[in-house]
Amino acid sequence: MYGFNVTDTTFPFDNRPVTPIRDRTFVDWWFHGHLDYPPHPTDFFELPAGRTATAEIACDKGATSYHASAPADIRDRNNPDNVCPGRGIEAFHTTGKDDVTGCALAIAYESDARKVKPEDFAVFSVNQTCVWTRFTDFQVPARMPSCPRGGCTCAFFWIHSSNSGAEENYMNGFKCNVTGSTSDAAALATPKIPRRCGADPLNKKMQDVLGNCTYGAKQPFYWFNLERNNMFEGAFSPPVYNDMYNFLDGAQNDIFVDSYDSLPDPSPVALVPILANTTMSSGYDTTAQGLVVKSIGKERNTSLKKHAEHSLRTEKRLHADGRWTSAIDTGGRRSRWVRRRAV
Repeated sequence: MYGFNVTDTTFPFDNRPVTPIRDRTFVDWWFHGHLDYPPHPTDFFELPAGRTATAEIACDKGATSYHASAPADIRDRNNPDNVCPGRGIEAFHTTGKDDVTGCALAIAYESDARKVKPEDFAVFSVNQTCVWTRFTDFQVPARMPSCPRGGCTCAFFWIHSSNSGAEENYMNGFKCNVTGSTSDAAALATPKIPRRCGADPLNKKMQDVLGNCTYGAKQPFYWFNLERNNMFEGAFSPPVYNDMYNFLDGAQNDIFVDSYDSLPDPSPVALVPILANTTMSSGYDTTAQGLVVKSIGKERNTSLKKHAEHSLRTEKRLHADGRWTSAIDTGGRRSRWVRRRAV
């Protein structure tokens, strides 16, 4: 990890990896200002395609397995998943498990971190209950391609809820390498800026606006710094890594160049995109993930449950080349989508 051995005295100010970033210039917030403090050349975080990568998240390095290079071992022996031993949950910016808003891992297929630009990062995995536990699982899409020689560049991103502290970002870069790539691996699509589209009761928006979502590969949030932001939400409406921005829990399986047959530009009145057969056949659970025609998000309180209850539903969509395609939901908890050309 970049900045792994940075302490509270390395910089003229406390710039440890656990320090939040806000109101900083680009050079100070990008990679947390740690590009001059790279990891050892042989240190890579492995990302097994189609499997789980487990990261450790804590308020202090001393609370992790890497405590030997910290001032003290402060791990909680009674609760190994405690992210902030000896401190209350306010230390990791939450009022409870229901208040955590998720975090993300993003990847750039470039081995030289100094060449990576903000728009190069694509989010490939989200854990919506992060940062509640020290050992945090991130599901890796099965179709992830191999990294170039020298590996890929990855980063961890987190923004906490508005209930739990000031407007703060967290970004930590690290070297990574995709393992176990298969023959059906595909290049990642160019990541786009996420859009707020899910239900937002705090702002009196009670319904999803599915056509307004960004589908496919999405950039991380860059917010509340002095330069190079891509998010401009106010202090009490932070962007978050969950359904509100169409960041589904788990592997982001629709981030590839061939993930969609049709991908209209998002707007409040846009049609919802149509997933390609490649995405569906790669193990993409269209009921749990709620894509293809009608819904986004995991099986949650409103739209998807209603969607799964329909015994039969057919939607027609017009492709860019002028042909029509139907998607038929055969109903049930694990609905199978059947695609056919409309007559």
